[in-house]
Amino acid sequence: MSEFERWEERYGAPEYVFGTEPNYFLASCKPLLPRTGKVLAVADGEGRNGVWIAEQGLNVLSIDFSPAAQRKARALAEQRGVRLTVEQADVHAWPYPEATFDVVVDIFTQFSTPAERAKKWAGMRTALKPGGLLILEGYTPKQLEYGTGGPRQVEHLYTRAMLEEAFAGFAEMRIVEEELEIHEGSGHGGMSAVIGLTAKKALARKT
Repeated sequence: MSEFERWEERYGAPEYVFGTEPNYFLASCKPLLPRTGKVLAVADGEGRNGVWIAEQGLNVLSIDFSPAAQRKARALAEQRGVRLTVEQADVHAWPYPEATFDVVVDIFTQFSTPAERAKKWAGMRTALKPGGLLILEGYTPKQLEYGTGGPRQVEHLYTRAMLEEAFAGFAEMRIVEEELEIHEGSGHGGMSAVIGLTAKKALARKT
């Protein structure tokens, strides 16, 4: 079964696999969000995060490769009374537009191989406007001990050093490593080892 088929089957279930409420770390970043602007939600799945961001008054583009997930994302946006722009896309090959978004959000998108992750993160860096906000969360290698969600391949998991290297040059970088109970639908449930990052793309230097 291909990765696409696996996710289509998973998202084809009637319930929202990861629930309909936003990721807890993303919600904690609410004070950092601008009052207006454009947001890119990367691999946004069933839309729980993109819809919540839209509820904050922001213009959200939600990209994902699963049509089944995106049908749910549209339904959730309609139910919540917000506008969500949805585009089917392979996040590793999507033509990330340069300096377009005020915020880029990347939450638990750890299906990427190391090579794919490098392409995705390069695209995210490109897409952020100078001064734009990056919000990212994922599991750390210790999550393999808990087994309460996420990938089973250690190379898909995040470390502090990995994030610091990938987003070197960003300003106001804050990295939080936590072990805590997460209950987000049936997909994430129980004690978890996670790492969250917020940072701002450096402003362009004046010449």
